[in-house]
Amino acid sequence: MQPANSSYTASIPTLSNNNMPRACLATCLMATSFLSTINHFHMAATVALPGDDVFTLDIVSKIHTDHGSTAKASSDFGHIVEAIPNGVFHPTSPADITALIRLSISQSKPFTVAPRGQGHSARGQALAPGGIVIDMRSMGHGDYGNHVSMSPNELWVDVGGEQLWIDVLHATLKHGLAPRIWTDYLRITVGGTLSNAGIGGQAFRHGPQISNVHELDVVTGMGEMVTCSPDKNQDLFFAALGGLGQFGVITRARIALEPAPKRVLWVRIAYSDVELFTSDQELLISKRSSGSGFDYIEGQVQMNRTLTEGRRSSSFFSASELDQIAELALQTGSSAIYYIEGAMYYNDDTATFSVNQKLERLLEELSFAPGLAFVRDVSYVDFLDRVGREEQKLRSAGVWDVPHPWLNLFVPRSRILDFDAGVFKGILKDAKPVGLILMYPMNKDRWDDRMTAATPDEDVFYAVGLLRSAVAAGDLERLERENAAVLEFCDREGIGCKQYLPHHASPDGWRRHFAEKWGSVAALKRKYDPRAILSPGQGIFPAAGDDEAGSDSL
Repeated sequence: MQPANSSYTASIPTLSNNNMPRACLATCLMATSFLSTINHFHMAATVALPGDDVFTLDIVSKIHTDHGSTAKASSDFGHIVEAIPNGVFHPTSPADITALIRLSISQSKPFTVAPRGQGHSARGQALAPGGIVIDMRSMGHGDYGNHVSMSPNELWVDVGGEQLWIDVLHATLKHGLAPRIWTDYLRITVGGTLSNAGIGGQAFRHGPQISNVHELDVVTGMGEMVTCSPDKNQDLFFAALGGLGQFGVITRARIALEPAPKRVLWVRIAYSDVELFTSDQELLISKRSSGSGFDYIEGQVQMNRTLTEGRRSSSFFSASELDQIAELALQTGSSAIYYIEGAMYYNDDTATFSVNQKLERLLEELSFAPGLAFVRDVSYVDFLDRVGREEQKLRSAGVWDVPHPWLNLFVPRSRILDFDAGVFKGILKDAKPVGLILMYPMNKDRWDDRMTAATPDEDVFYAVGLLRSAVAAGDLERLERENAAVLEFCDREGIGCKQYLPHHASPDGWRRHFAEKWGSVAALKRKYDPRAILSPGQGIFPAAGDDEAGSDSL
């Protein structure tokens, strides 16, 4: 008998179970040495199978249970949480995912299922302890015709949920088009970012990625493939976008496009005064019409010690520019230096002189430190893929596959100065973090509140990302303590922030996270995943077989 922890890749007979007695099917399973794996998933040997569903031996044979497969799927980019699945499923089409879910819910005690793209989560959101992890990237090798399909005249592209955004970029650029909103890192999957929100520097104008989707194909926790849009099955459409994988697996998305530029003026301007920094950012995001102001706006916070004590090289700033910024920190005595990062798109046929004039006029409206505006002229692709290039450097230095105790928050505009005072000038004042600290505003009216994603209830709110890495002994424990102190400060002072890429340790934490949306979230969970098998790593709903999913008794 094949050991339960082996990868089952032996040839399995192709069976049609339309008229096959269940006892015969069980015999075939035993003959192909698969009974041990079925028992490993708590299934009976004579499992009841719906007569016409194609999920028998072909589906089960795509579940790998060897140590190498399960170990790889036991952790994620965060390298903080570990949860070992019983197997890893390698689908070649959305129909395979449908079949797997139906196999689960056919059991008296179903097994949990978690889709995993690149596993770029920090707190185990893509893990399935004791269940099955779906390797979504396996579908990239299939032939179901749902990868990247263009409709240039209608300005949309159909994309498989397993596709990487970097591949979407290259495919759409062949037609002179591109999606309107990007995350900073492109080597993650479409389904993964749409399950969260997908934010970046274009969000002030276009909203998050979930606000730029026309249609979805979703496999629900009932094993049903549903096409949904704002006009069709709209409750599932709005639930799945930003839904943390709780209502279904996104297998296709129809994404809005716009004409793609060729070049980018990439700008960073420095501040020592947080009030001037935030005021200028809010001025810039008010310029929302195309051709007005920047096309991309983000911001960063750099703690003083990272500038004055053994700073490392920067992929943007030259050594002399870093010296100028360090001098600003010394002269002002500020505990932090702030950067606005902006991008102005243009094409090869646009006169360089006119683009530079436009930039100069815009900078004249701002109150940054004199002489500390730095400009780079790069290609559109190089700008969008800037973090991908940084990844290669970090991998070479051995500091990519380390723990990432990231904390991402949405902070209301009305409390951003209080947050800065308590966190950057308080809790983290003497910190010397390895990694980025992001801080930039977005416009609430570019978000559709019918979607599951939770945001502060103010017209403008800030994305604050403590994207820090634990590279030395003791770093992880220290960074976790600092994160906990930040959250405790926000709670104590009533800052009213929401977690992005959220992690909550208790049911009450999730209730407070969703706030007034909690009732509809629980009702949608009961409708589309009543046995609570999807994305258990979030810890939002009871495990399969426990209390009823979405119950108010959570």
